[in-house]
Amino acid sequence: MSEKFKEPLLEHREDEDDHAPGYSSSPKFLAQLASNLSFFSSFVIGEDDIPPIIGVPGFMSAFKAESSKLWYLAGPAIFTSIFQYSIGAITQTFAGHVGTIDLAAFSVVNNFIAGFCFGIMMGMGSALETLCGQAYGAGQMDMLGVYMQRSWVILLSTSFLLTFMYILAEPLLLLLGQTEAISRTAGKFALWMIPQLYAYAMNFPIAKFLQAQSNIMAMAWISAVALVLHVLFSWLLMLKLGNGRRRGGTERFVVVPGGGPADLHIQRGLCAILDGVLLEGISEPLGFCEIIGCIGSDALYPALFSDTSEVKQVVYELTPMLAFCIVLSNVQPALSGVAIGAGWQTLVAYVNIACYYVFGIPVGLFLGYKLKWGVQGIWWGMTSGTVVQTLVLFWIVYRTNWDKEASAAAKRIKKWEGKQVVK
Repeated sequence: MSEKFKEPLLEHREDEDDHAPGYSSSPKFLAQLASNLSFFSSFVIGEDDIPPIIGVPGFMSAFKAESSKLWYLAGPAIFTSIFQYSIGAITQTFAGHVGTIDLAAFSVVNNFIAGFCFGIMMGMGSALETLCGQAYGAGQMDMLGVYMQRSWVILLSTSFLLTFMYILAEPLLLLLGQTEAISRTAGKFALWMIPQLYAYAMNFPIAKFLQAQSNIMAMAWISAVALVLHVLFSWLLMLKLGNGRRRGGTERFVVVPGGGPADLHIQRGLCAILDGVLLEGISEPLGFCEIIGCIGSDALYPALFSDTSEVKQVVYELTPMLAFCIVLSNVQPALSGVAIGAGWQTLVAYVNIACYYVFGIPVGLFLGYKLKWGVQGIWWGMTSGTVVQTLVLFWIVYRTNWDKEASAAAKRIKKWEGKQVVK
């Protein structure tokens, strides 16, 4: 009996040959047969897939092999995301030491003006990510350069139209009810961030071009060098040479090939001071360590952003909420990556609008103003929108017919090549 239980679940026994003539006895065939009869019936086993796992040693061996493949790509991507995000966070940190008004002005410009424009640019750039990834997977290497050049033209034209948002930042903020002092300072800061917009137009296509070919290490090195230069210029121009708000925008343009605005998520924009402790792109285990470190050092890290006691107190009170948002941030990138890879940008845009503007914002306003929860109520409302968005995206991914999506991807590649698509 003991020998019987040592057999793997999917192992083919010789006495079954009489009952299944003509069938292969390979482990992969049996695994595929079990898959066809199981809940995940659409899964197709490939030649490079691992054989059925037998016991704990087999699991550890397969885990090691799969983890090495994952970290080969995910490792540089994680560091790239950290380096890119840190550029905006470091600028915000230095702005807090220049003055409270400067900190508030930078937060408004970075999370509203620059964040809005960056979101448009990133959304348009995600189309290139879809096309380049699918072209590379189909072996259409010659089309990668064509896609990148077309994206340059489109994004540069879009940047010209978005420039007026930076020019009209001060009256726009006043119209939205921002204070005169913050609006005036933010308007001056926004003018010095205009070149940054055009740098994004050139940077995004190059980044997607390299990412589609899994050449992520180059992006990581560029981002690392940019971050080092950014810290140096921030310290020199904003603190040592003075005139921080003007020079703060200048040094961000100098190192823009490595980074973007601090954060685009609306709920984090409400508490922009906390952005410096959230490193996007972290996996679940690292995200858990980040939560522990964030809560454990909540009495220490607020001093990095400002010397004002009021600012430190707000950061201290909102740290538990930040830890909860980090958990959501560990799930959201995976679903967003699937959506971008499948070319669902339009569908996901509708989901975002419904979850944030139809559900999240009304709930946040109700909690913040009606129930007198203040900033925490607004943030909880936006977080609830993120939860709904995550659930909806998960349901869409779960219900997707991936064979049909693969066929649609092939048609998109032929269309961009100028070939006639047979329906």
